[in-house]
Amino acid sequence: MDRWLRSVNFTMEGVRAGRAYPAVNIYELDDEFLLTAELPGARVEDLELSVSGGVVTLRGARGAETDVNEERFRRSERPRGVWERTLTLPARVREDDLHAELTNGVLRLHLPKAPSTQARQIRVVERSAEAPESASAAEGTSAS
Repeated sequence: MDRWLRSVNFTMEGVRAGRAYPAVNIYELDDEFLLTAELPGARVEDLELSVSGGVVTLRGARGAETDVNEERFRRSERPRGVWERTLTLPARVREDDLHAELTNGVLRLHLPKAPSTQARQIRVVERSAEAPESASAAEGTSAS
């Protein structure tokens, strides 16, 4: 059913179910994640990118067609205005080494992988049943 729904074109005359934010792909390469986004007609000064706590946020604005009066439109399917897209990254990245470029309407955001952290073994010690009581008694004494 899902495959069939994806294949159906929901475009109707004058109405189009679409998204105001850009389509995004995220690829895992050997030493980085590469995020690409389709931004036709975008200008660098209209984009804002940020990364914090494993979340990347893309913000931008799509300008109106300045050479055509709004009253002249007979069909308008390309979204205009401000948009924002927030995505969770699949792993930790080195936030100080990020860089991006915009070429022919495609944004490429390079997210270098952070070194993986090794699991740390935690030593467990056995205590007698009396130890917790004497520890809490000691804590109660020192807190007074």
